Amino acid sequence: MDRIGFVGLGIMGKPMVKNLLKAGRDVMVSDLNQAAVDEVVALGATYGSYKDLAEKCDVVFTILPTAQIVQGVLFGPDGIAEYIAPGKVCCDMSSVTATESQFCYNELKKKGIGFVDAPVSGGEPGAIAGTLAIMCGGDEADYERLVPVFDILGSSSMLIGPSGSGSVTKLANQIIVNLNIAAVSEALTLATKAGVDPMKVYKAIRGGLAGSTVLDAKAPMMCARNFKPGGTIKVNNKDIKNVLATAHDLEVPLPLTAILFEIQQTLKANGHVMDDHAGYVQFYEMLAGVTVKSDEKA
Repeated sequence: MDRIGFVGLGIMGKPMVKNLLKAGRDVMVSDLNQAAVDEVVALGATYGSYKDLAEKCDVVFTILPTAQIVQGVLFGPDGIAEYIAPGKVCCDMSSVTATESQFCYNELKKKGIGFVDAPVSGGEPGAIAGTLAIMCGGDEADYERLVPVFDILGSSSMLIGPSGSGSVTKLANQIIVNLNIAAVSEALTLATKAGVDPMKVYKAIRGGLAGSTVLDAKAPMMCARNFKPGGTIKVNNKDIKNVLATAHDLEVPLPLTAILFEIQQTLKANGHVMDDHAGYVQFYEMLAGVTVKSDEKA
């Protein structure tokens, strides 16, 4: 059984490591947040430097805020690539562009090391429950080696295609998720302005064609004024920026996504960047001069 290295114990990474430990896997972790390290070490993980992870683990996972941080961990001074042996596999579960994933794949391939881009969807609830959707790009043999780990972390994983395919799929996912949240925000703001209880509107429509996982996750949060982040506007702003950069490179117009980016920028300028993306509703509230809230139970 492969020993697992894991770099990144944030909102997503920490519950993912906890699920690996619950499943009896041998996990070595590294993170700048010592409190997060101590928490998972108390549950059975071990701590290691990047050198330790490279030398002592068979597969190494990263889930980090940006591609620059990922590449620093892999290729920076005393980075993982400096010490890892041929035949091992690195897997980045961060949300980055296909070009950034392909850079990692190509650099590691030169050293005989596998690389799979495997971003996830499901947010913090999915990470805690072990029900993430995992979308992968890379070589089939490397993907198959990681499937036993993916089966612990998620309810589904799929090899989409060659390196970068997982990252492209995540960008498509982020368009759909974030625009859906914006649409829910717009609709509940309209209902509120018209004097109708937004929670009752949600309950009335959830069983019809408007129903979705996003609606079920975010409408109750909006109505309860709960913007504690499972996925921050900051992280999603980065993702949508990556979407637009990719689209511009490919000359694909994305007018709705461009508007969404400006909504995020407005909320960022008004101090809401660390709110959950259910907080998009606050943009529409500012425009309409209302507050979306309800005392109705979810």
